[in-house]
Amino acid sequence: MQIRKVIVVGGGTAGWLSACHLAKKLQSHDAQGVEVCLIESAEIPTIGVGEGTVPAIRRSLEYLGISETEFVRECDVTFKQSIKFVDWVKNPVGANAGDYYHHVFDYPAITPFNLTPYWLLDYQEKMPFVDAVSIQGKLCDLGLAPKNMTHPEYQGAANYAYHLDAAKFAQLLTRHATAKLGVKHVLANVLEVKTDEQGNIASLVTDQGNYSADIYVDCTGFTSLLIGQTLGVTFMDKTHQLFADTALAVQVPYENAEAPIPCYTVATAKEAGWIWDIGLFARRGIGYVYSSAHTSHDRAEQVLRDYLGHSADGLSVRRIPMQVGYREKFWHKNCVAIGLSQGFVEPLEATGLLVYDATARMLAEQFPATKDAIEITAKKFNQRVQYAWDRVVDFVKLHYLLSRRDDNDFWLDNRKRESVPDSLLERLDFWQHAVPTDYDFSSRMEIFNLENYLYVLYGMQFPTEIESVRYRYPDLQEASQLLDLQRVKFARVASELIPHRELIKRIQRYGLQTI
Repeated sequence: MQIRKVIVVGGGTAGWLSACHLAKKLQSHDAQGVEVCLIESAEIPTIGVGEGTVPAIRRSLEYLGISETEFVRECDVTFKQSIKFVDWVKNPVGANAGDYYHHVFDYPAITPFNLTPYWLLDYQEKMPFVDAVSIQGKLCDLGLAPKNMTHPEYQGAANYAYHLDAAKFAQLLTRHATAKLGVKHVLANVLEVKTDEQGNIASLVTDQGNYSADIYVDCTGFTSLLIGQTLGVTFMDKTHQLFADTALAVQVPYENAEAPIPCYTVATAKEAGWIWDIGLFARRGIGYVYSSAHTSHDRAEQVLRDYLGHSADGLSVRRIPMQVGYREKFWHKNCVAIGLSQGFVEPLEATGLLVYDATARMLAEQFPATKDAIEITAKKFNQRVQYAWDRVVDFVKLHYLLSRRDDNDFWLDNRKRESVPDSLLERLDFWQHAVPTDYDFSSRMEIFNLENYLYVLYGMQFPTEIESVRYRYPDLQEASQLLDLQRVKFARVASELIPHRELIKRIQRYGLQTI
């Protein structure tokens, strides 16, 4: 039997991204398409904290047909070129206080010539890894935007993502989905979820009537109304590996409306977690992600207020408990989970929105044509999404594992091998004696790939010992020439770019070139 209708339950970023991807791929102006409907409650606010993204969202916005100019203007957007990790490597004492490294978005210069082993052998005492293989760390430190007004929408001199107001982004997606992509929008409260004899969802009883579809997408957040509460799919807790289970969030106005806006997320390690600091155009979004097993909520709030200083005076802080882990299955019967109902680990590296966007697009691309195809499609979907979440856990854990901080049990406990996934331990054991290569990242569902690992590994001073095989790397002159070319490229690109805040102001006033 042909699949004719899909209902997305729940709005917010995950719900509306899912609706947009499904409608873009599946809807048609004739009778052959699949109807996409989104049902959300007007009474349930979104969490609205996920304000950082990765470059994949840029490709999705362009694919969905959303104007970058409109996006920047309506969602309080700024550009993001990096995550600046402060005080992650060593205790922030004396000369070590304020030490940082950049995980930038430009892929390092590793093809066709890989500079990484040459940096390990001869340059790691002379320059940070990021500066050897990319110009973007220096662009960030200078406060320069990744593009200028001559670059068309979604193009730039350097790779980039965005910082955004999550609530405003959901509103933009809502307008685009309904006005441009034909998504039907229903404001209603779901009162009951009915199932049939086979355990499939049969219909939704709401205060605005009953609704039914062939497939349902659960975007109801941590509540997990469909796949968790109704279908009983188990939640796989991961707090034994990733300890941060609570966030404090606050919105801070700028004291100076012309103050520079960092074009990167600042992630500052603290005694029991880390603080994010995101500069939007009109305000900063700041929060402390921490382990409630390693500190009290009162102490955590004090740490956050100490970071903010007098700018926190009179501001209330919102506490957000986090469910750390993912569902045992992400597609069960005729229900697919996207968003927080699917899984969540913590905001580090903006993993949430990255996975939700990727899995929503995968659902749309591999959406079954008939009900007979649901079972095999669900099996493949579950395998791929679980692999993706496991690799996300690995990558987030990497940051804590490589830290040499010992000023709190939080950091010491993160280095205990029993808290580390075996898959990550195996990679690190191997990389102590061999430079990471593409051979170590064989799946398209890795989420974080070779380049991401290189920036974190060598930003955090991971020891790869290859002196004994120096003979394998004889091209010293070519390595030196490439480093010289990096310096020339940086000087040229930096001279063409303008300060970040100035670019945002110009986009708001004049708009970007469409093509």
